[in-house]
Amino acid sequence: MTSARALRGPFDYRLPEELRGGVVDVGSMLVVPFGRRNVLGVVVGMADSSEVAAEKLLAPLRALELGVPVEMVALAEWIAAEYCSTVARALALVLPPGAAGRLSGRKRRATAPPQHLPVGSRCPEPPQLSAEQQDVLAWLEGDLLDRHAADAHEGASQRLVRGVTGSGKTEIYLRAAEMALAQGRGAIVLVPEIALTPQIVGRFCERFGDTVAVLHSRLRPAQRYAEWRRLREGSARVCVGPRSAVFAPVSDLGLIVVDEEHDSSYKHEGDPRYDARDVAAERCARSGAVLLLGSATPRPESVQRLPARALRSRVDGRPLPAVEVLDMRGLTPGLHPLTGQALAEVRAARGKAIVLLNRRGWSNFLSCGSCGQVWSCPHCDVALVLHRAGARLTCHHCGHREAVPVRCEACSSTAVARHGAGTERVAHDLARVFGDGDFPVFRLDADVLGAGRAGGGDGRGGPPAGTADAAEGGVGALLRRFEAAECGVLIGTQMVAKGHDFPDVSLGVVLDADATLRFPDFRAEERTFALIAQLAGRVGRGGHGRVLVQTIAPEARAIVHASTHDSDGFIAGELERRRALRYPPFSHLIRITCSAPGEPDSAQEQARGAAHAVRQSLLELLAAAKDDGQERPLVLGPADLFRLRDRERQVLVVKAGERRAAVAAVGEAVALVAGKREHTGVNFSVDVDPQ
Repeated sequence: MTSARALRGPFDYRLPEELRGGVVDVGSMLVVPFGRRNVLGVVVGMADSSEVAAEKLLAPLRALELGVPVEMVALAEWIAAEYCSTVARALALVLPPGAAGRLSGRKRRATAPPQHLPVGSRCPEPPQLSAEQQDVLAWLEGDLLDRHAADAHEGASQRLVRGVTGSGKTEIYLRAAEMALAQGRGAIVLVPEIALTPQIVGRFCERFGDTVAVLHSRLRPAQRYAEWRRLREGSARVCVGPRSAVFAPVSDLGLIVVDEEHDSSYKHEGDPRYDARDVAAERCARSGAVLLLGSATPRPESVQRLPARALRSRVDGRPLPAVEVLDMRGLTPGLHPLTGQALAEVRAARGKAIVLLNRRGWSNFLSCGSCGQVWSCPHCDVALVLHRAGARLTCHHCGHREAVPVRCEACSSTAVARHGAGTERVAHDLARVFGDGDFPVFRLDADVLGAGRAGGGDGRGGPPAGTADAAEGGVGALLRRFEAAECGVLIGTQMVAKGHDFPDVSLGVVLDADATLRFPDFRAEERTFALIAQLAGRVGRGGHGRVLVQTIAPEARAIVHASTHDSDGFIAGELERRRALRYPPFSHLIRITCSAPGEPDSAQEQARGAAHAVRQSLLELLAAAKDDGQERPLVLGPADLFRLRDRERQVLVVKAGERRAAVAAVGEAVALVAGKREHTGVNFSVDVDPQ
């Protein structure tokens, strides 16, 4: 048994007579005494004896009504080993929502399931399938009909559908779920984010009614628990939700769908740093279920590893939009003249446009025109971003805020310069151009999610004339209003390219398209290609479409391939590059971060010392390991990371061909170093296959 806290455990308890006879088993949730407190525990095993004397063993205080399915306990143990975490932390992922709140013994009130209002759901009856869709379903049918729980771990069936946007992937998912349900089995459908993929949620709720439960963090706690319980008791057989829905208690699982499988939001940033796509694959293998991944821009890892089928045409036969690359070299930053002209044409035609700029705020940073000082975060080594709404400078890493300066604190100069532009600035400029309200401007970015505001600021916190405010109803309301509007433009970060289906959008614009290419990340080209291709997929679904890509790197490989909708060519080149450099899928990466608080010099010395100790310990463990003929893992670093939340950081990266052995070695090395007194105060973070 182990507490739901991050304890290494497990811990032995004596089972009293009243809890015997099948009352308690693996997966049962118990309230147990632990030190001076009562905590929640989950039974991970039953034993006839203990190394601790019986008279010293404490007994649980009581058993709770619902427990964790046995198979989910085993999955949590796998997650702990796979992602270098603890079983206790992994078990916290699979507990019923609000489990800790039931320590008091209070019973949760019954509550009606939430009402899932679809956005843009226009498919009350199953449509006719295209020839390509029929081919894909025939390809899947054998797996879905022949898989049984007894087949677990005898080759888990995994499939990839590479379908251009608008090719009918959602209908494939719906038909596959129907097949699973027809066999009396359940299904889980994962989407990147509920608020940004409302159409697919609406389609499943329409098609399957009360059989569908939707799990996500925006539900009220009582509603989330009610949905979880419907799945646990079997009254709901299909679960739709974001990353965490991979742990939904669907019994006799027959299918897991991962929509937009390329999306990085499937990687969890907290401990355990699991990847929902890999967890889904493992869960399918254990239950004899089929894993179906779909995307217009799949990851190179998926293309290399999985059998695939392609949907190359939109279901209505309409062509993909023409993509034109606009060279911004030598031009003033902002809208290219052709972009301004195209937006004016859309307005004149009473149409709609989507503008993507993957940078929020008003200006990237402020600097003093006299002495050159840049306003930076006092807690992180990054520049502060100007947000005109609320008149504040904000750190996008730790959330620090301060007032916009009138003069430089170093030299007292009033020459404060603003550099760059974000979505807030672009929304404001567009609203000023179309300020008569005849062509409304909607804004969608993380600031909207946090503050419920879709328009740019006017210096007093209010939206300028012509912008749309999303305070009521949040993102879903904003998307419904954009869809219902006669005309308008939606400006935002990468959120505007995720899963939306607006047939009347005829123009897409990508500003500063090469910005993501400048990230120090081997996936930078993949993400740039996906961003452009995904936005292009939102355009021209109801007729003629056009996409304009503004860039100072028009010859960049990712941009060239995206402009011709050449996913095959891009993936082929990307795999060749990664093979040469031993990047995934031809290796596994493990990132180890050591961080320490305090004064910068001493904290940096602490973090660096711990990182060097981990490196040395890891090299010794790898050298002592049995030679299995595989190339030994490569240990890179340590190297400096920028200060974050008042902590100095050092990073190591392990590049290995064999994943499990490398993870085990890293876990052992970190545990050895963390246990030494000289490294007290240093935090150690392990991220397997970081995104």
